[in-house]
This record gives sequence, C-alpha cells and structure tokens, in this order.
Amino acid sequence: MKKVWIGAVLLMAMVFSNGLSGEAATEVRATWLWNPWDLISDEAGTLAFLENKNVNKVYVQVDRDIPVKVYRGFIEKASAKGIKVYALDGAPGWVAKKGYISQDQLMAWLKSYQSGSSALQKFTGIHLDVEPYLYSGWSTNQKATILAYQNLLVKAKASANSLALPLEADMPFWFDEVSYNNTLGRGLLAEWVIANTSSVTIMAYRDTAPFIIDLVKNEVNFAAKYGKSTVVGVETAPTDEGDAISFFEEGEAYMNSQLAEVQAHYAGIPGYGGIAIHYVDSWKTMAP
Repeated sequence: MKKVWIGAVLLMAMVFSNGLSGEAATEVRATWLWNPWDLISDEAGTLAFLENKNVNKVYVQVDRDIPVKVYRGFIEKASAKGIKVYALDGAPGWVAKKGYISQDQLMAWLKSYQSGSSALQKFTGIHLDVEPYLYSGWSTNQKATILAYQNLLVKAKASANSLALPLEADMPFWFDEVSYNNTLGRGLLAEWVIANTSSVTIMAYRDTAPFIIDLVKNEVNFAAKYGKSTVVGVETAPTDEGDAISFFEEGEAYMNSQLAEVQAHYAGIPGYGGIAIHYVDSWKTMAP
C-alpha cells in the first residue's frame, strides 16, 4: 500500500510541476519563429516570451544571411531553458522542377552548422513548411505535384538521417481527403506524410475546441498506427478567410481555454503529441 501511495504522489508531482496547463512533461508546446532577425534585435525578449508562455519547442526559420554565431548563441540559451530548437524552412516552390536546389542549400547549411557547433548549440531537428497546394502545379497537375512533394520528403528524410536529426513537417488538416496513386503506392496523403516523417504539425486553424478535435482525429489515429506523434497547430494572426479560423479576435485567454479542452480530450491517446501556436509575432500582439 505504501508503494502505491508513493507512486501516486510522484505522479501528481510530475503533472503539477509542468505549469498551469497540467500537461505531461513530454507534451509539446511549440511555436514558429518566422523572423530570426528577432534573435539579433531582441534575443533576451524572445527567450523571455518563450519561457513565459511555457514553450518547450520552437521552429526557427533558417536565414543564411544571419551570422551562425547568432543561432548558436540563441540555441545554447534556449537549450539551457529546456527549449528544443528545430531548423525551419520550406516554400511552395520547393516542389517545382528545380525546387530541390533550395532544399539542398538548407541541408548543406545544416551540415556545416551542426559540425561546427557544440552539443548545446545544435538544432534538435528539421521542420519543413512547404505547402505544395500553394504552388501553381497543384491546380494544373495535382497528381504530379503530389508526387513531387512526396519525393521532396523522401529526399529530406535521407538528408535528415545523414545528419542524425528527426524530420518533421507542417500539414493542413485536409490532407486526409487527398489521395495519391503513383510510383510510391496509393492511399491518403496525410497517412503517407505521417508514415514518412518523425512527426507532423497539423494546421488545424479553427477557433473552437470541438472543431479542432474533430479536424485532427484521423491524423492522430494515423500517427498512432505508425508510432508517431501529431502536434495540433492553431492560428493567432488576423485573417480574411473567415471568423472561425484564428483566435486573433477572441484573445489569448479564450484560446487557452479551448486548447485546454483539446489537450484534455486527447490526453494519453497514442498519436497525440501536443499543441503548436502560430506564431511568435502574432502571439505577442494578441489581446489578453
């Protein structure tokens, strides 16, 4: 009985030591840092913001015009605070005929960066945001564009493996309605992407918990099937796509209440990995 009681106390301590959200120690709370020049203009403020918001993972845009020492300094400080930093890059044009050049440049930069950095200065992984559906070929030749996107991820995974880094990708919630039938097989694109990456962040851009929970259920199930994780992404920037897309109008307190419902619904369910909030700049300017 004493062992059982001690175990229960330890479990409660683990839960409550993780802040107001009560999330498990391994649950992701991530965000995107699209403007890495913030690391030059206000590194201390950026780190303080991430720490204040209990972020434990940040996707940081790679800009080769920024001195390497800036990334190394930021990652070292973030690492000391328990924040993992992933190298972020990608664009719709990456699925074009010569789009591989941009991907090769990223991987070459990462190889050089990692080899010259200490353990605390290294990126923890690679996070791609390609959005192939914004490329013109998606409407003119969707089948070819889907294959180009899949080949891009296959190539990226090989590069990531050579760097001993996990590969992640952003993905819209509706990829579970997109089919592929090509040299790589046939099925649903969402399942294929999940199977061929370490983790995906679903762009579940809606502003109510029930809607978000429903949008990502298929992806969470796919992730569980392959022993992977799905991170649920939400939007905080203003948008002209409709009132139900972003939390910008409602403010941060309402967003946190909805995310708590999402977390409670998926807590302990295989395939669910956490929450990601898009993105640092707009999150900073949200109403309370």
